[in-house]
Parts: sequence; C-alpha cells; structure tokens
Amino acid sequence: MNLWARWAEVSPARILITGASGCVGQYIGAQLFHQSDAELILWLRDPSKLKAVPQQHPRITLLVSDLRDQSGHDQILKTVNRVIHTATAWGDPLRAHQVNVVAVKELLQRFDPTQLEQIIYFSTASILNRELQLLPEAEKFGTEYIQTKAQCLLQLENHPLANKIIAVFPTLVFGGQVDGKGKFPSSYLSSGLGEAINWLWLARWLRADSSFHFIHAADIAKVCCHLSLTPHQKNQEPGQGAVRRLVLGQPATTIDAAVAQLCRWRGMWRPPGIPLWGWLIEALIKVLPLEITAWDRFSIKQRHFVHQPISPPERFGLQSESASLEAAFEAAELPRRGPVL
Repeated sequence: MNLWARWAEVSPARILITGASGCVGQYIGAQLFHQSDAELILWLRDPSKLKAVPQQHPRITLLVSDLRDQSGHDQILKTVNRVIHTATAWGDPLRAHQVNVVAVKELLQRFDPTQLEQIIYFSTASILNRELQLLPEAEKFGTEYIQTKAQCLLQLENHPLANKIIAVFPTLVFGGQVDGKGKFPSSYLSSGLGEAINWLWLARWLRADSSFHFIHAADIAKVCCHLSLTPHQKNQEPGQGAVRRLVLGQPATTIDAAVAQLCRWRGMWRPPGIPLWGWLIEALIKVLPLEITAWDRFSIKQRHFVHQPISPPERFGLQSESASLEAAFEAAELPRRGPVL
C-alpha cells in the first residue's frame, strides 16, 4: 500500500502544483499521478509543454494563465488542500519581483485557511549559509532571482500561514536529458552538460578548491510527494522558525571530483593540474567570454556552497534515483566515449 492509500482513508487531497510544465513541476506531477489517487490541479502558462501526465485524465485540472493573473481561479483555489509552489521567474527584474514576491503573497490570500493543510514553497539553496540561515549577501549582491527569493522567504517567515509552510531549497538540479528530447524538460544543469564537455579539454588541467551539493529532479519529486501525501506537522527542525527549511541535495562533492568523473565518463586523460589561484581566476575572467556579476564574484569568493543538514530522499526513508554524479550523467543520457586513456 503506497503512502497515499494509507492516508487517503482519513483525508483525501486536492493538490495544486504551480509551474506544472517546468522540469521539477512535471517530475512532481508525474509521481503524484502514478503513485497516488490525488486530484491534481496543474497551473501552467502553456499546456503544450506538459508531456509527463495525461492532460485529459479526470483527476487532472489545468489552470492556464500567468501566476500574476489569479482572479479567474478564485473558486477552485479555495478547494485546495495542498500546494506545491514551483513557479518562478528570472531575467527581468520587474517580472521577477511580481512573480516571486507579489504573486506569492496574493496567492496565499486566495486559499481557504480551513481547507489548506500544507504549502511546499520552492526557493533556492543559494540564498542560505551553511547553517540554513539567510545569507545577507543574497539581498545585497544577488541577481533579481536571488534577491526576490530572499525577500519572499522573509515574507513567509512572518505570514499567518507560516506553520503550514515547508520551504524547500534545491541545490544544483539535474533533470531531463542533455539533448532535451526526453519526456521531461531538461534542467539548466542537465542541458548544460553538453556545453561543459566542450570545455573539458581546459577544465581537466585546472584544480579548484570548491564544493557543492546536487540533486536530481526525480529525487526532489520523491521528497515532495512524501511530504504532500503524509499528514502535515508543525516545524520540528531545531534552530528554525515556523517555516520548515529543507535543503534538497546529495552529500557534498567537489568541483575537482566532478571534473574527474566527467573525464572518466568521456574517456579523457586527466593530467596533473594547475591550482586556480585568485589571480588566475581574474585572468580567466578577462580572457574567456564570461559576464561576471557581483553575485558571481561573491560566489567565487564563497567557494563552498554546502549545508547542514541536507535532505535527500534517504532522510525520509526513501531511496534516491540519482545519488551519484555518474547516475545523474546516466539519467541525462550524457554521451560516453571509449575507455579512459
């Protein structure tokens, strides 16, 4: 008996997923569709992008509009029990603020507090320090995306619904295939693997003192499905406020280890390396066709984007689909070459 079957006897759910046509949104929607009997309300702008679930199924309802256009959905939003809010915006500062801050506040006002049990809100681990506290630099130096995510988190911490909110902070996200031809949309990380291997001839000569977490969208979906298919509880995490903070990621790895694994995957020899000293990084920035923002410079200085605790599926008694970089490369169908030279 799955998680939903055990819980549905007590409390059936209507689950709203915003950003439902995106990479993470489609992984979550597909898992909930196949592993539960929940009614899924999928909010998206372009139904033609939704490939992972059958749009005409009686358990699926589509809300087609921009997140900034909410007034036509009042009636159905008041029937929602659970929310998984993945929708976001970046690039245009005005639109990012409207979608990532203003629209979130408006959306929370449209739910019926007597019906609403839980909100899973998607942010980004980039705005948190090692102890899962907000980085002051996120608001000061961040891109419009980083800044608005930081602003929204502060807004949620003081919201009347705060004890019903779980804020999830994905780390670097794999998902879909390198060539973009799979059932699921490709994440920026997976699609960027194709570009990364084009630079592997250079990267294999360099050594960088830097570390990071990653997670596959399928494993994000596992965690979110588990949370949304079990009774919600107030935050029990030590050192946090009303909003529960979960950093979704596998144990930290290093840039050097990632490059070494890419070289093995591609069958490339990796020679003794050159340490990336500060002056050398500055020289590469000037030589290579790169645009560096204030946030990029902070990130280069920060170097280690690691967090404790992290929340892979195993923290909830589940098993990861891609617990290693090799598994993520395999899932992305990253082309291999011959044996290691």
